[in-house]
Amino acid sequence: MSSDIQKLPTGFGRLWSAQTISSLGDGVTRAALPLLALALTREPMALAVVTAAGTLPWLLFGVLGGALVDRWDRRQTMWITDATRALLLAVTAAAAAFGMLSIPLLAAVAFLLGLGSLFFDTAASSYLPDLLGRRPALLERGNARLRGAQTAMSGFAGPPVGSALLALGRAVPLLADAVSFAVSALLVRSLPAAPRPAPQARESLLRQARAGASYVLTDRLLLGLALRPAVGNIAFTAVETVLALFAHDRLGIGTYGFGLLLTVEATGGLLGAGIASFLGRRLGTGTALTCTAAVEGLAVLGLAAAPNPYVAGLALAVCGAGMGATMVLAPSLRQAIVPGHLMGRVTSSSRMVAMCAAPLGAFVGGGLAATFDVRTPLFVAAGLLLAMTAVTATMTSNRRVEAALRAATPADGPAQPTFPDPVREGAPELV
Repeated sequence: MSSDIQKLPTGFGRLWSAQTISSLGDGVTRAALPLLALALTREPMALAVVTAAGTLPWLLFGVLGGALVDRWDRRQTMWITDATRALLLAVTAAAAAFGMLSIPLLAAVAFLLGLGSLFFDTAASSYLPDLLGRRPALLERGNARLRGAQTAMSGFAGPPVGSALLALGRAVPLLADAVSFAVSALLVRSLPAAPRPAPQARESLLRQARAGASYVLTDRLLLGLALRPAVGNIAFTAVETVLALFAHDRLGIGTYGFGLLLTVEATGGLLGAGIASFLGRRLGTGTALTCTAAVEGLAVLGLAAAPNPYVAGLALAVCGAGMGATMVLAPSLRQAIVPGHLMGRVTSSSRMVAMCAAPLGAFVGGGLAATFDVRTPLFVAAGLLLAMTAVTATMTSNRRVEAALRAATPADGPAQPTFPDPVREGAPELV
């Protein structure tokens, strides 16, 4: 591989910086929201409502959101979305300061943040291949850095900071996340604008949305890449719904300890993101994805059976490593093989299949915990993950992956970056 191909353009550094700052705020809110909800109620189904609300936008608007992103300027979509989320959290922080928080309000905030995530994540996933020229090696490297920053900040640094800030007042962690979104919006606004795909004449928004969904559902590899996180989200959301309660009641962990438990999981995720490319090269992307899925299922089984916080932390670290590697390899593969004019729709359709399963997981987790005990959702989640691994293994095999990459690569080699590359003109690389 040549040194030119290995270089990331300077614009990527600004995108990485924006995500790093925003992810720190996300981690703060990730720890604060369930703890805020837990301070208002100990009813598992009420906690499930807050968890499920954040994923409902993908169910309601997932495919249409992708079609809109394919019509809009992707950079503009990202910075406007972040600015809007900053305003939302600032208003929520004011409500917390005046003692106006409630479960319905937290659910509404989670829903609106999820809607923002739909537009931002779809636009960012569609923007990155243009920035990096759709070259698989660069996409894996770029996604590894973005995923590593997201994991380190949202999982490693953010949760304990969120728990600590919550001790200062209910409004403080929400305000911190609002500031992070505002800074991210400013950084994203400075990125080069991506060229919009040429509009398809006389096609309605609904027809364009259906074309994206059909592209995923009729391609066995893309369908396998979408089904794996769909089943995974049922399992992981069931676990997330009761994790704070499980940590408190079964492991004897307090507020700050819960933040540390999430940090341990994120540490594993950071390691997994770092070794994802290595696993893909040694095992092949398809086999690596199957192995990481199996590791996730076994790790959740270990969490369910954990007799103390130390074993639980180890299980979460291993699970995080599997998830971290998966979330580098799978998006990089999708970005390398999907045509640019369909990228927003395919991304959102794939995410919709995955995210629509999450509300079901939230209610499954809450219902099983209420009917049986807080460990039952964890055992059920482990079984789902292992069954999913077996079902989708052939759909994402090395043979299918290699055939898709060959079909997507032009005869004269990988595409070049869409934007001017200041690195090659002598400017310093930021990342």
